[in-house]
Amino acid sequence: MHMTLRPNGMPNIVDIIIEDDRWDDLDMEELSVQAVRVALQAAGTGTDGYEVCVMGCNDARIAELNSEFREKPAATNVLSWPAFELAPATEGGQPIAPPKPTGPEESLGDIAISFETCQREAGEKGIEMSAHVTHLIVHGCLHLLGYDHETDKDATVMENLEIKALASMGLDNPY
Repeated sequence: MHMTLRPNGMPNIVDIIIEDDRWDDLDMEELSVQAVRVALQAAGTGTDGYEVCVMGCNDARIAELNSEFREKPAATNVLSWPAFELAPATEGGQPIAPPKPTGPEESLGDIAISFETCQREAGEKGIEMSAHVTHLIVHGCLHLLGYDHETDKDATVMENLEIKALASMGLDNPY
């Protein structure tokens, strides 16, 4: 199933690809739109003219992608592929702003998220699957914007934005 969302007649913010029907029970489309919006707003990017592709898949598919792109042949919860190199020049710094949209929808990149891993992690944490998935989409979207968690300083910046974005939706601090 593949669909492009146009909430309220506005330009796209999320392009959804669902490869595993189990995502349908979560209303993945609405979760993705909300998570991408709050991530972009928390990062100060704004939502006008940007689009993110979110793919809901399973462990087998994400393991394949993880192996192909990261040489790690195992399932993971979320992967992201930024359209732009926006990493900050200094550790703990702010990433470079993405280019202004040149058309109706400027792609910031792609996110893949795995059903089984998300379900297992949510169960282990004792939280709702929808809250965990929302967090991981926010997390993936921030990666698209140049944020990372490779160093303690970078992780602090990224985690604080995640906490801010999730709080704006009434969701608890995941850390």
